[in-house]
Amino acid sequence: MAGVLQRFEQRLETAVTGAFARAFRSAVQPVEIAAALQREVDNSAHILSRDRMLVPNDFTVELSQPDHERLSQFSDTLSTELARLVDEHVREQRYTLAGPLSISFSESSDLSTGRFRVRSRTNASVTPVSGQRMTETTIRSSDVLLEINGMQHPLTPPGVVIGRGKEAQLRIDDPGISRQHAKISLKESEGGTIVTVSDLGSTNGVILNGNRVDSAPVRDGSEILLGNTSVVIRIAAQAADQNSDGA
Repeated sequence: MAGVLQRFEQRLETAVTGAFARAFRSAVQPVEIAAALQREVDNSAHILSRDRMLVPNDFTVELSQPDHERLSQFSDTLSTELARLVDEHVREQRYTLAGPLSISFSESSDLSTGRFRVRSRTNASVTPVSGQRMTETTIRSSDVLLEINGMQHPLTPPGVVIGRGKEAQLRIDDPGISRQHAKISLKESEGGTIVTVSDLGSTNGVILNGNRVDSAPVRDGSEILLGNTSVVIRIAAQAADQNSDGA
């Protein structure tokens, strides 16, 4: 750990200008943030398999208003160097990242000068269904949507196969997801749209609203956990009645 931090400080000293260095005379020092990020990675690691441990890839550093104001003009440079540090630490510890690294800064009113906190989450990259139109009009007109990592994906019958491999129609780059993990099926009926989720023989299973299932109906607001990624189902009112008895 010390080696990674030392390299981080050396790179930062080379990259920064005098104004940048003066900004860091505030109580919050870059090396403190770097060390906190390393601790967050270590403390958040959890086992995927005997020789694989998954760690978060999306980090937010919350700062007080004065510290955020001082550091914000240098946030791009600092984010780049901190991401490089985290990547080095991950490789040295042989961790597995959940997806591409992202480090951002935000202001928090409950923090005093010199205090900061690090929040993290796993945030796998998602490749939409090939040829799918992701316009606002398409999303608004769709009866069924999948919400994944803040993005909405419209679905049409007969549904979509979700997985990590190239064979999947909706790809999620989550190491906890199988190549073809689950299928969400849509079936039109006279009363609306019936939506179900089915496990395709995945390694880690399909967790629907906290319960592992092989196949089950879903309703508006149902949460499906695939690996380490949460998929929330949104069903329009006219279609929701058909799923009112779902899990």
